[in-house]
Amino acid sequence: MRLAILGDGAIARGSAALAVSRGHGVVQWSRGFKAGGQKTLHCEGALKGDFPVSLAAGPKQALDGADAAAIIVPANGHRFVMEAIAPHLAPGVPVLVIAAASLSPTVLTKLTGGRNPVAALGTTPVTGRTAGEGVRMTGIRPRVGVFGGPAMLALAEALWGEGHFDDAPDLIAAALSNINPIAHLAIALCNVTRIEHRESWPQYGNMTVAVCRLIEALDDERQALAHAYGTSIPTARQHFVRSNATTAHDLAGMTAEIQARGGGVNGPTDMDTRYILEDVPFGLVFYQWLARHKRVALPLTDASVALASALWGRDLAAMNDLIPLLDPPG
Repeated sequence: MRLAILGDGAIARGSAALAVSRGHGVVQWSRGFKAGGQKTLHCEGALKGDFPVSLAAGPKQALDGADAAAIIVPANGHRFVMEAIAPHLAPGVPVLVIAAASLSPTVLTKLTGGRNPVAALGTTPVTGRTAGEGVRMTGIRPRVGVFGGPAMLALAEALWGEGHFDDAPDLIAAALSNINPIAHLAIALCNVTRIEHRESWPQYGNMTVAVCRLIEALDDERQALAHAYGTSIPTARQHFVRSNATTAHDLAGMTAEIQARGGGVNGPTDMDTRYILEDVPFGLVFYQWLARHKRVALPLTDASVALASALWGRDLAAMNDLIPLLDPPG
């Protein structure tokens, strides 16, 4: 299968390497690419090896002859990529949106006039960090929810591994199931001086009992929001079990276990971190938008957005460029 991957961050590279390791051809495009060509993608960590990948000079070249496409960029790049690729998608070519922040798959469906099947993944198939021009894959997720029907679920499994995906009940569930907005917000708020001082610090080692208490309190509001829309999503604890195969029963114990076995990563070291500038606007601000339509109270979420906006000196709510394109949720 020829897969077009739109993006060149750690997750895009890791997903490309994993797809190539399973016998697929991959072509990548990112707005930063100046020219097409070939490269060898070096991967270390959970997947080791050198994998051939084609580079495209533009979205048209990336999609030419593609059997499937995957959008794997931060949420603040979804609209740009979708608007760039929509004119060049051949009818019927399936598109996987990773992940389904702020109901962005519905934006792509509007842009294409519904001529392409679009699936939403609740989170990423792999985890990792960039390493030079390559990637260090910290893990392959044991389980990821996919909304889009049996054919799209089968496509994800063909690309990235059988048994690693299951059906998300609906698009709202896919959009809410990613734990990053609440976890990253809590991590960043509680370690803001480390970030501001550009310290090197272990993320999981600093997800202490208090930080985990904040994550679970935010999770209670996220669960209430899902319930208001008649759907269900994994809890924060269930997410860590699904994604990291931990054995502890409490969230703080899970994070300590991940750190102890060397599976942790360092926390952000720059105030321009996506933990705030992506996950608050396209996660928590999106939650607020959903909540207004169902009159669900999210006092801790509201306070967290206000506090993060004050600390970062940014109008985080204004940074979500997808919400203006969304229809009112059902």
